[in-house]
Amino acid sequence: MFKRLIVLLACVFIVCSSQVLAMNLNRFTEDAKIKSALEMLDDIGAEEIFDNLMENSVKIRFYDLGQISYSYKNHFAMNTVDDWGNRIILINTKYQKAPTEQIACLIAHESCHKAKVATLEEETKATRKEAQYWTVLKNRYISYEETPLTNRLNSLVNLEHSSTVDHDYIQERISNSSFYQNQLAIRERRSF
Repeated sequence: MFKRLIVLLACVFIVCSSQVLAMNLNRFTEDAKIKSALEMLDDIGAEEIFDNLMENSVKIRFYDLGQISYSYKNHFAMNTVDDWGNRIILINTKYQKAPTEQIACLIAHESCHKAKVATLEEETKATRKEAQYWTVLKNRYISYEETPLTNRLNSLVNLEHSSTVDHDYIQERISNSSFYQNQLAIRERRSF
């Protein structure tokens, strides 16, 4: 009798906790693929990602970034604000069919952004997180299709593993990127 009661309580707890998790994920997105990516992050205990998302009341969705600007058409994702000032992570619709673990890495990266325009420090931290989560989430037993996103993630992991205390290859890559050079220059001009 006692064992049945314990099993029953365990079942009720599991059902209730999965319903609470599903309800909490609905606060971030309505998209099933993005929810799966968030569940994957939750499964590995990525609390910092959820803390960032909740702190900034972030919504996440797929969006054709080329609609914002032609120059964004090949970007993977971006963290921005909507017309009402709400934070939103937009993942390029080009990657809707990407593996869930890759979507999770994009979310991890974009969740680190808190400033309206990224600083070098913030972008380096976000990119490093993206690489670290790819290291954890990548399934070593499958061969991923060679796509720009797969290549990016693998490259970031290689840069992260090659970096030392004296030489940060991820920060160097960002510093040498014309996109971030332009973005950082705009921020510097605004501060004067």
